[in-house]
Amino acid sequence: MQILVAGAGIVGISTAIWLQRAGHDVVVVDRAGPASGTSHGNAGVLAAGAVVPVTTPGLAFKAPSMLLDRDAPLFLRWSYLPRLIPFLRRYLSYANDAHVDHYAKSMAMLLHDTVEQHQALAADTPAARYISTEDYCFGYAKRYDFDADSYGWGKREAQGVKYDVVNGAEYAAYDPVFGDAFETVVRCKNHGRISDPGAYVTALADHFVAQGGQLQITQINDIKMHDGAVTALETDDGRLSADRIVFAMGPWSREIAHKLGVKVPFESERGYHIELTNPSIMPRAPMMVASGKFVLTPMEGRLRAAGVIEFGGLDAPASRGPLEMLRRQVKKLLPDIAYDEIIEWMGHRPAPADSLPIIGANDSKGLSYSAFGHQHVGLTGGPKTGRIIAELISERSPNIDLRPFDPSKYKGR
Repeated sequence: MQILVAGAGIVGISTAIWLQRAGHDVVVVDRAGPASGTSHGNAGVLAAGAVVPVTTPGLAFKAPSMLLDRDAPLFLRWSYLPRLIPFLRRYLSYANDAHVDHYAKSMAMLLHDTVEQHQALAADTPAARYISTEDYCFGYAKRYDFDADSYGWGKREAQGVKYDVVNGAEYAAYDPVFGDAFETVVRCKNHGRISDPGAYVTALADHFVAQGGQLQITQINDIKMHDGAVTALETDDGRLSADRIVFAMGPWSREIAHKLGVKVPFESERGYHIELTNPSIMPRAPMMVASGKFVLTPMEGRLRAAGVIEFGGLDAPASRGPLEMLRRQVKKLLPDIAYDEIIEWMGHRPAPADSLPIIGANDSKGLSYSAFGHQHVGLTGGPKTGRIIAELISERSPNIDLRPFDPSKYKGR
């Protein structure tokens, strides 16, 4: 079949490669090119154990004080609040134990084999060199901070996430970079890392093109509908049509999804990172700094501190608050580190109100498909999502219960 994939991030490129391997003729359409957004700027962790949402019980009571604390990982552009309130109501309605369990079970199915999915996607391509397998660590300044996180660790354990809890001295023997900063460290097993996410996705895109795929850089302005199904993309290059169309546009998916009748409550979670180029010291493994909810990840030639949630929409420029918070936290944690320069970045995570990605057919005819909304785990879940979409289009049954991710759950809302 002739297939259009809208979006050249990790989800879109993964989808295109798996469709190509299934024998289809694929064109990827993107406004800026491969890895131009969050697929470049993420923490680089293959977080197989990321099965606990942000919306845990008590969030509504914690959020106001977090917004007033300049060192907390939650930020808001106050001018955006009036537009945010309807989404926020829905978002906070999921901060309950029943939904956490539903989310954890659903996401464990999607994420548990992320390292193997990336290895299969990148096999025999130049992208494979960016993948490594190592623990994903969580550092707690005090033991009681870890104990206070027992709710989340219990939910992870219930889904089969394997981890070891070690004291700070034991971890420092493995990696002395952090000294005595952490009293307790959790080492999550069966995880992995991408040493340069932007270069990785670009290498996958280059492989896709080398194998005969097409990459078309153009703005998607609208969609053409007929009899309840999408039939073409309206772009700056004109109308593009195909037998099947896949929408993997990350945070830019909402408007098109709503036109398709997929009325998903949806916002952009603005994420930030800073990178220290040519750092004098480098951690051995990715470290989630629990106090600031950001991840320090060793990259090729630089150390990246990524994380933070800011609600502020797609159009506003980067805020200084999140970037300054990351700078302060890194300086506190690694006071003696030297580096050439700091590079700052802001991007957008696609966040449905229930935090579950949208994966599946948009219409009963199976003419178009959605593959977006992975919030914090787009890199982690991208290859498997792409594989699932390719299997659906090729009329094979994926080995996963897709009901939690089905676009049809939003039909008619």
